[in-house]
Amino acid sequence: MNPWDPITYTVTPAAKILARCVISGTMTQEELDALPRDSEVFSTSLLEAEQLNRIRHDLDKTNLDLELLKLERDGADVTHTHYLSQRFASLQQFTSHLQEVLREQTVLRERLTKPLCQQNLPIQADLHRYVVELMGMVVEFIQNLEVKIKMVQAIPTTDSYLSNLNNARTQLLAQVTEVENLYKQVLKRRGHLQTNIKDMSI
Repeated sequence: MNPWDPITYTVTPAAKILARCVISGTMTQEELDALPRDSEVFSTSLLEAEQLNRIRHDLDKTNLDLELLKLERDGADVTHTHYLSQRFASLQQFTSHLQEVLREQTVLRERLTKPLCQQNLPIQADLHRYVVELMGMVVEFIQNLEVKIKMVQAIPTTDSYLSNLNNARTQLLAQVTEVENLYKQVLKRRGHLQTNIKDMSI
């Protein structure tokens, strides 16, 4: 960007600054006319900073456009016409179904309040034999199911039963050992008695 270019501004910022300098007496018109008219009069660092700012501005604008595109993509199912038309069609179908239900609500209420038990199921005559066999199988299945349900319900108490059985076995072994010791003592005393009787007879 050339600050001396008269096309960009009617009165350039550089011209305003230089005019103020001439008015304040900081510099004369002759000194001003002696200055070169090219863009190199300003520092290259200033030009590089200006270019860097322009690049950053373009980058920010690009990032903003990218964010807008991402938002548009994420909200496409809500804002896009194609998806809105599909949802509108589904909503219309659901609404029509509700209207049918409302029109038939009397019939539906009668069907829901009508009892389903104590009704005869018509069966062809040639199928009666199979129905009888099927009922027997159903009864047997229900009985087996009840037995298995009780077995499953008894599974959590199996551990307590096993622990009680182990305790009873331990007590039984202790009693057997005690009885065996008593039996040995009885045999020992009987042997002593027989020995004493023999000694007395002699």
